[in-house]
Amino acid sequence: MAQSVGTINRLLGAAGVSLLLAAGACSPTIDNRGYVPDKEALDKVKPGSQTRNDVADLLGTPSSVTPFSENTWIYIQSKTSTLAFFDPKVLEQNVVVVDFDDAGIVNGVRRYTLEDGKLIDPVSRKTPAPGKELSFLEQLVGNLGKFNTKNERR
Repeated sequence: MAQSVGTINRLLGAAGVSLLLAAGACSPTIDNRGYVPDKEALDKVKPGSQTRNDVADLLGTPSSVTPFSENTWIYIQSKTSTLAFFDPKVLEQNVVVVDFDDAGIVNGVRRYTLEDGKLIDPVSRKTPAPGKELSFLEQLVGNLGKFNTKNERR
């Protein structure tokens, strides 16, 4: 009887350790990406008096520049959590936009957080492609006889 109690205790201990290891393996991965200057650096940017070079010296190069004009610099930082194979969840997002006029002088600085964002619902419709979709059996039968087993040379 004492031997079976010891065996049961060892099995329970092994099961507990296995459960802890499994739970630890499922902990989320936290990713920090991008760069947003801190408040002190942003406060040094003065609209109407500083140029692109001044801003680059103070804040560094931007994460992105708007595609059709170099008059808007964007600094983006995000923090996401990913658990196993699930889609990442955005925990924190900060965006700083620096606008310049045509002469390259700072017009203004705007700050956005995750709460300022808007959720969009992409259209899930699919565009049909012309042609016939073959079933697995049609594909299998359609390939019969297409392959030569003999090594023919011409």
